Amino acid sequence: MVEVIEPKMVHVPAGRFVMGCVEDDKFANVHELPRRIIDVPAFELSLHPIFDPATLLPLVNVSWHDAVEYCVMLGKGYRLPTEVEWEYACRAGTATPFPSGHLPDSLSVNFLYDEQGNRVGPGKLLPVGWGRPNAFGLHDMLGNVCEWVQDSWRNDYAAEIAHESMKVIRGGAWDYLPRLLRSSWRDCASAPTRRDNLGFRVARDL
Repeated sequence: MVEVIEPKMVHVPAGRFVMGCVEDDKFANVHELPRRIIDVPAFELSLHPIFDPATLLPLVNVSWHDAVEYCVMLGKGYRLPTEVEWEYACRAGTATPFPSGHLPDSLSVNFLYDEQGNRVGPGKLLPVGWGRPNAFGLHDMLGNVCEWVQDSWRNDYAAEIAHESMKVIRGGAWDYLPRLLRSSWRDCASAPTRRDNLGFRVARDL
């Protein structure tokens, strides 16, 4: 782990949104259903994924346990965002597969290939804040690195059983196809997993 530095936080306003895949999303899957309307209290979310201050690159190769420990070291009520908070912050008032509409915006999302296999991205991890922020002022919610969130994995939103050893991943990474960079996309990994395209950001209650 790098030096623990208090991150810049963004106020995410309270609101209501529909969580899950949108009805006309051809890449939707059962893990993103059923759609549900959720009221979200205001909270704070870090402006970027947590990063190495020496390089400004997102901190990667961190397990879910590492991310939780980082929050503990920060103190002051920092924690990982919930899956609900993450998607709400990512959508930032939008109701399309991507915040930019039906296609990702290459000026705000770092991804390598389009769905036709054409190379559109730089093909590497980029420093945090490289692109345009979303409507809430948050950077890198999609692409660049996947992000751990607080929740244990459920196969869908109606599932009663949570797999406590598996934790939810959101956001997609620089080497992913657009279908894995949608606001509703979700995946999981075992809590000890470390990957070179997997990081995290932090949240805090108001």
